[in-house]
Amino acid sequence: MEDNKKTCFAIRHLQFENLGTFEDPIREADYAIHYLDAPIANLESAYHADLLVILGGPCSAYEETLYPYITKEIFIAKYRLENNLPTLGICLGAQIIAYAQDAKVYAGENGKEIGWAPVALTREGLKSPIAPLAENGSPMFHWHGDTFDLPRGATLLASSERYTNQIFSIGKTILAFQCHPELDPTKIEYWLMGHACELAHTSEVDLAQVRKDTAQYGQTLKENGVRSIDKWLKLIREISI
Repeated sequence: MEDNKKTCFAIRHLQFENLGTFEDPIREADYAIHYLDAPIANLESAYHADLLVILGGPCSAYEETLYPYITKEIFIAKYRLENNLPTLGICLGAQIIAYAQDAKVYAGENGKEIGWAPVALTREGLKSPIAPLAENGSPMFHWHGDTFDLPRGATLLASSERYTNQIFSIGKTILAFQCHPELDPTKIEYWLMGHACELAHTSEVDLAQVRKDTAQYGQTLKENGVRSIDKWLKLIREISI
């Protein structure tokens, strides 16, 4: 561990679904970042990290039998929820947090949500650290087929037209995004290649449109996403003082 730095452990399921544009603001908030590759890593250090981020991935929170490490991640999320430890979930990570809080996670009835679409912040969302996501009229990047019921104790912060539960918080220390505000727009080709098999069976996704939208909206999302995570990191820092 780096001396005098707080620890941020990021549980990663795919190499290219990493912290993205959130990595720099987390480092600048004085965290030493350590990735834990879920399929092969010892995840024990995630229990007591100063900050835990559970990142996205192609499997589902309810597929513990197929992917046994998911069970471990659920136990870790449950522990951190019970102890109000700063935890951020993105996509699969959000679903794991919901599942750990006894919410139902399931295949979305409105099909896969892949590409760019707006999210509407709730009244609570506009008063929360994610408020910058509502600025400049920029849509959000999405990549998921599953959704979840809002977990007990959660506050809904944002919804999309297709799926209601896009962003939620539990208290001040737990924040979860079904969507992908961390997307680094310069890395979009990694996503398109890495998920090529899924895209081959998802005919409604227009790759040319995804590229065009990423070029148009990606920088604004980066700026708004960084401002949002900065605000949340400041909030949890104030709580810990």
